Amino acid sequence: MIDFTSQEIKKILVIRKHNQVGDILVSVPMYYALKKYFPQAKITLLASKTNYTIPFSEINPYIDSVINFDKSHINRQLQLIKFLRKQKFDLAIVPSTIRTSSTSNIICFLAGIKYRVGVSKVDGKKNKFAFLLNIKREFDWSKNKTHQVFRNLEVIEQINCKISVNEALSSFIKITEDEKAEAKAILKSKLSEESIIVGMHPGGGKIENIWDWKNFFEVAKCLKDKWNCFFIITAGSIDKAIVKNIEEAFTLNGLSFYIAENFPIRKLAALINECDLFISNDTGVMHIAGLTDTYLISLFNKNKSYEWAPLGRNKFFIESADENINSISVEEVIKLSDKLLQLKGFRKN
Repeated sequence: MIDFTSQEIKKILVIRKHNQVGDILVSVPMYYALKKYFPQAKITLLASKTNYTIPFSEINPYIDSVINFDKSHINRQLQLIKFLRKQKFDLAIVPSTIRTSSTSNIICFLAGIKYRVGVSKVDGKKNKFAFLLNIKREFDWSKNKTHQVFRNLEVIEQINCKISVNEALSSFIKITEDEKAEAKAILKSKLSEESIIVGMHPGGGKIENIWDWKNFFEVAKCLKDKWNCFFIITAGSIDKAIVKNIEEAFTLNGLSFYIAENFPIRKLAALINECDLFISNDTGVMHIAGLTDTYLISLFNKNKSYEWAPLGRNKFFIESADENINSISVEEVIKLSDKLLQLKGFRKN
């Protein structure tokens, strides 16, 4: 094993191909661990371009700077490599926890970074460009059903960056008192009387992860009848069609609701934190809800929850029996929702 001292490392480059909100949030403990072991080091994330702006500093306080990588033109790739060489990074981390990237391995090598950490093989599949890394090993993440949080951490354990599970779960951002006060004020302006608040996120970025909006509506109708709930529907720009259907159905059936659309991440987290229960598809908002104290029910396709389900207290999931997320029944979600609302100490009306 290559050996080096903590004091040697002044500049760290993390190269991640996947940087949607969920990907960033599950990797937060890795950055925390790097900061803990290399407190003097500046951490830079080299991130692929996304279809929307990611507010990295809002959700990951351990990243010092971000470089957006556009690999659509060879000239831009060459310019990037020249730029990285001038930065004189000491350590590169290529987590490859979702899939290996030949580009990421090539970049860290051509950037002239002395220590290059990554994977040699994942679940029996060889990383073809692992020879460009000088600190690497095999991982059996699918076989061992390893969560994404711990996949990221296992990669940097190769350089003795080790933290406890409690440290990992405590490393995520915390909602401030001012943010909580703002969320309470929003709800006060929307609620005519004190109510049980149920949040729902019926949209998502991947079609295969979207439980039909009609199912969310059926759950809402039942919870309204049993618990007289007020509903918060969270949504992003990509969810407009679903939101329109939800809004029409809720209005027609007399359900009280508020649509929180395109909220900034921390503001959204604070609002979800005021809910008594939150039900979400497997998408970025689910991971944001995972930062809160709220009871969370996440809905997953088969064999996805072990890898992506939010960790910690008050976090639950339901997984489909097959590859179709709509195999999850409305009755399953209602049953778990009832149990969690009962745990909150509410009495049925």
